[in-house]
Amino acid sequence: MSLHNKRVVLLGGTSGIGLATARLALREGASVIVSSSRKDNVAAAVASLGARADGYVVDLGDEQQVVELFGRIGAFDHLVYTGGESLQLGALADTELSAARKAFELRMFGAMGAVKHAAPHLRAGGSITLTTGIASPRPQKNWTVAASICGAVEALTRALAVELAPLRVNAVSPGFVRTPLWDNIPQAQREAMYGEVGARLPVGRVGEAEDIAETYLYLMRNRFSTGQTVVVDGGGVLV
Repeated sequence: MSLHNKRVVLLGGTSGIGLATARLALREGASVIVSSSRKDNVAAAVASLGARADGYVVDLGDEQQVVELFGRIGAFDHLVYTGGESLQLGALADTELSAARKAFELRMFGAMGAVKHAAPHLRAGGSITLTTGIASPRPQKNWTVAASICGAVEALTRALAVELAPLRVNAVSPGFVRTPLWDNIPQAQREAMYGEVGARLPVGRVGEAEDIAETYLYLMRNRFSTGQTVVVDGGGVLV
């Protein structure tokens, strides 16, 4: 299925995997709409994407803002949800439950709210693609909160595929990817981490945002895929 003349909405699409997906969709003939809670990020993304891109500032944790966003956008074809802050990592014994709830707010409940209010605007043949991660099938020590969120998003994906049929709902599960998600780590330490993690993977490197973007495009096009979580991790779940 071609994306030519399709409208693609990417919530969280102003950086990293979301922005890479927006660029790829544009190259395939779509028009794109990106969002962020940060005005400067929206302006920079739209400027870099060009004339067939538009952007909105929206707090995905505020349901009324999400309602208003889709009211302004109107009818469209594909929704991609990549919204999320830095991962909540650490031992459960040291984790405040309020911090755990906050971590769920954007990645899980933000996705649920987005789908709730986007679905009535999606055209026939459209799709929704959510974002999870390999923390669910391959949790590491101190990843309790992150793994729980990823598992919840996978379950949400399957449930929505049944509830919203024939609208298709899938999820992408990236492995370790070089994105701004890790920018809170000092650069030298971050590069050392990329090298160490990449050396352990069967493909010999960490992922790039463009690697993962290909999977979102595949799920938009494939009209026979729904309720699936597609892992793109360089073999991370194997080692």
